[in-house]
Amino acid sequence: MAALVWLLIPLVAAVAAGMWGSWANRTRRARSDGPELDGYARFREAMEKPHPRT
Repeated sequence: MAALVWLLIPLVAAVAAGMWGSWANRTRRARSDGPELDGYARFREAMEKPHPRT
């Protein structure tokens, strides 16, 4: 019987994680990648600049 109790712990954790995931996902609006892509473009521009020779 004690083994069944230990098997219930991961089962309860999985159900709780699924419930939390569905709740967290329903509160999100449609997201765009605008800010992330803007940051990546700035990073690429900075990396493409020639380095000063010292």
